[in-house]
Amino acid sequence: MLAAAASVALTACAARDTSSSGSSNSPSVAAPSQAADAADPKGDGKATCSGITIAYAGTINGASAALGQNILYGADLAVKQHNTANPGCQVKLSQFDTEGKPDKAPGIVTQLVNEAGIIGVVGLPFSGESKATGDLFDGASLVHITPSATNPALTSHGWKTFFRGMGNDAVQGPAAAKFMTDNLKAAKICVVQDDSDYGTGLAAQVTQALGAKASCQDKVKTGQTDFSAVVNKMSQEKPDAIFYAGYYPEAAPFAQQLDDKGVTAKFVGPDGVKDAEFIKGAGNAASKAYFTCPCVPEDNFKDFTAAFKSIEGKDPGTYSPEGYDVTTILLKGIDKGIKDRAALLDFVKNYDGQGLTKKFKWDAKGELSDTPVWSYKVVNGKIVNNGQIS
Repeated sequence: MLAAAASVALTACAARDTSSSGSSNSPSVAAPSQAADAADPKGDGKATCSGITIAYAGTINGASAALGQNILYGADLAVKQHNTANPGCQVKLSQFDTEGKPDKAPGIVTQLVNEAGIIGVVGLPFSGESKATGDLFDGASLVHITPSATNPALTSHGWKTFFRGMGNDAVQGPAAAKFMTDNLKAAKICVVQDDSDYGTGLAAQVTQALGAKASCQDKVKTGQTDFSAVVNKMSQEKPDAIFYAGYYPEAAPFAQQLDDKGVTAKFVGPDGVKDAEFIKGAGNAASKAYFTCPCVPEDNFKDFTAAFKSIEGKDPGTYSPEGYDVTTILLKGIDKGIKDRAALLDFVKNYDGQGLTKKFKWDAKGELSDTPVWSYKVVNGKIVNNGQIS
């Protein structure tokens, strides 16, 4: 599931080229610094507005709530900084809890789009719920920017209101394959997927990119706790690495059971697994885990991290900076005097600006051109930056 005084992208490339190992196969560990021209939700402090509301829609409670909460807290921080700096423009942030469930999200989003005062939305975090609600947002001409839903097919539906705030799994999948083969030196890799839109889509991308090195595949279900059958298969296959396409609630016990069985394959999870809750649930296996994520590490975003800790009372997590960035974009539109959905949609569609995490400019489908993917690992019980992959 995070930015180089002149350019985030240029800095990341420069860091990759000057890797201390001197090998192009080794990821650069150096995280990007905050760009001098990164958008600030405070603006110039002179904004005026009245009765303007934006919303966060996504999981707040539920099995994978931590990933949604990371985004919500990032959005909340941006709004609070904006409102403190702009006494003449107090923007409200409404919260709509979908629990990350594709069957529940349409009802929640229907309530949201029927609140005429809401002119922009941050979310939804997960691919399944995004797929289930895209038509509702589109029918209401309500712009929504997801900081974390990565299934590539989401931009194939012709929606005019959907924008993605990071790279999709057509980018993460090949990057994950490259990381396992080039950096972890894995020749045999098993790909295990859950039954979500996210897991199935990502697994397909990784498997395709691996080619013959994808030595085995298997499936698990959302909510599963006993992975003995899959673990036994992994034990017999003896892969060099196991890639798990899914979320941390299932990944944690799966990794632990692999470790208990004595499976020595390196465990690699994507952004849906990259969360402190995985560390809590995976036991001894957590220290051996790696992650890939189209999210930028916040190592050098010092002001952001300090403000996050002070205002939100915790460390930022996966996609917190992305949540902050996309909320800032909506706030910049409001500060320009935008008061309605149509105008804010047009603003986002034509937006071209630097954020903490990357340059934001969308194509006609709602995809970004600047889509870095980073690797992470667990060190001393914390998930830390392990370098940019692509």
